[in-house]
Amino acid sequence: MRWLLGLFIFAFLLLAAGILYQYAGGLRDRRRFLHRGRRVKIANGQWLYLCERGTAGSTIVFEAGIGATSLNWHRLQEDLAGAARTVTYDRGGLGWSSAGRWSQRTPSNAARELHEMLQAAQIRPPYLLVGHSFGGLVVRRFAAEYPGEVSGVVLVDPMRPEEWPPLNENARPELNRGIRLLSIAVPLAWIGLARLIATSLLCRSGRIARTVGRSAGDGGAHVLGRLTTELNKMPRESWPVVAAHWSNPHFYRGMVAHLKAVPAAVQEIQSAAPIEHAPVVLLTQHSAKPLSADSLRRIGAKTQQIIAHGSGHWIHLDEPDLVRNAILAMLEQANLRAVA
Repeated sequence: MRWLLGLFIFAFLLLAAGILYQYAGGLRDRRRFLHRGRRVKIANGQWLYLCERGTAGSTIVFEAGIGATSLNWHRLQEDLAGAARTVTYDRGGLGWSSAGRWSQRTPSNAARELHEMLQAAQIRPPYLLVGHSFGGLVVRRFAAEYPGEVSGVVLVDPMRPEEWPPLNENARPELNRGIRLLSIAVPLAWIGLARLIATSLLCRSGRIARTVGRSAGDGGAHVLGRLTTELNKMPRESWPVVAAHWSNPHFYRGMVAHLKAVPAAVQEIQSAAPIEHAPVVLLTQHSAKPLSADSLRRIGAKTQQIIAHGSGHWIHLDEPDLVRNAILAMLEQANLRAVA
């Protein structure tokens, strides 16, 4: 029985050390990185983190994909800061925004919270909205809810409702698998294991991350490979901040909430009215079937589609110049309309 007691004490000490490691790391992350932007309180008591660059001219607002944060737009935001005021932010439950109090993660709720944040931060319209993937659904809802405040919309390979449940039930097992894996990550993050892996992958040699990935079988190695491929497209200076996000248990809770809301998001956007008042540019990755003229009209009355021949889903990371030029062209159109 003595060895059993010793094993229990060792496990308890190991668990306590992991919790302490996570707590101290979280404090250090906030001291190192929060000053790059600011947090704004909105009506429901939640705090949203935003990052602003540039001061002159129109305002470009970026909306990230379902599991991404403001960091996903870092390069484009810096590039466009000389031409306009640029705003990136973290949706509720992700990045540096509030860990709780967020509503169901549907496009309409996210659009309402974004509008409240812009008002509270005293960032005035008109807005040129840029949304990637799930973020494309959010900016479509924003443009529908606040038509007088939107000068144009750029959709970067937006999420296609017909590919997800309930319209496509074949995708439900994949969605449920993602929810299960992320739910498991929540307690692992509380005890510091997620921090250990993320820090290894993004801030050190990656040896620990590769070992864990191999131990998880082919699936773990595949996920690690995909993460590494996408991360290599982002600026190296943003990697430590990504590691901080992936170390936070609240980030995984937010991700679970986003994935659970996908069926509701699909139903919501499927019945959405087209954008009538503002031009829309839609960038489609090369491997996806281009949207039909009828599908484009359901998005907006004035929707132009551009095929990104050198890109996968993350067009703004694969071909940032293509996205930047589309934004600048729409910005120029908006300025001309304002003068006319």
